[in-house]
Amino acid sequence: MRFQTPLIPARLIRRYKRFLADAVLEGTGAEITAHCPNPGSMMGLADPGMRIWLEPNTDPKKKLKYGWRLAELDNGHIAGIDTAVPNRVVKEALVARTIPALAAYDTIKPEVRYSRNSRIDFLCTAPGLPDAYVEVKNVHLRRTGTLAEFPDCVTERGAKHLRDLAAMVAQGHRAIMLYLIQRTDCDAFALARDLDPRYGQAFDTACAAGVETIAHATQISREGVTLAGPVTIHEPTG
Repeated sequence: MRFQTPLIPARLIRRYKRFLADAVLEGTGAEITAHCPNPGSMMGLADPGMRIWLEPNTDPKKKLKYGWRLAELDNGHIAGIDTAVPNRVVKEALVARTIPALAAYDTIKPEVRYSRNSRIDFLCTAPGLPDAYVEVKNVHLRRTGTLAEFPDCVTERGAKHLRDLAAMVAQGHRAIMLYLIQRTDCDAFALARDLDPRYGQAFDTACAAGVETIAHATQISREGVTLAGPVTIHEPTG
């Protein structure tokens, strides 16, 4: 997935009202307000003074002329902050059949209605195979070492998705929760159970019901984001 226009660097002043961010453009020193396409807590990714990368737009219908896309990390790595990017990355990978767990499926349908008042991110089908319901989650929280975690805040919606997936398994389908790690400094995945214990419980129940879980890394640059290989999922201990 490539960004539509070249990104430009800036320094973050503040992120506020969830979807707004003030920043100073490097080079010109101009202070602007950018759209922040991320409703989560963005723990560790929205500190004032961080170097960030913005995507300009010339669309007259858009009030804000910049969209926040990347954050540079202290360790020299990059994190993607746009929660819409994972679905675009996964769609490209599903079509190209580069996700091993789903490579046998030849028909990919996004945003299909299912369960109660839900839409699955992708419904994958192929002759002779059970339908595969694929839910994608954006992951960009890191607190320890090279371990990526989800969620970064309480997500009742996320717990509902797990319950919906379990219902699909009960009907004889495959159901897959795919966690896409949108940062370059992580090589393993785990649940942030302390941040949302109910999500952790819903995850355990879904797994026991037969919901599959996979986690993939990404390659991130100022040009775009692409799928990288699967990473180890750390199970709870104790």
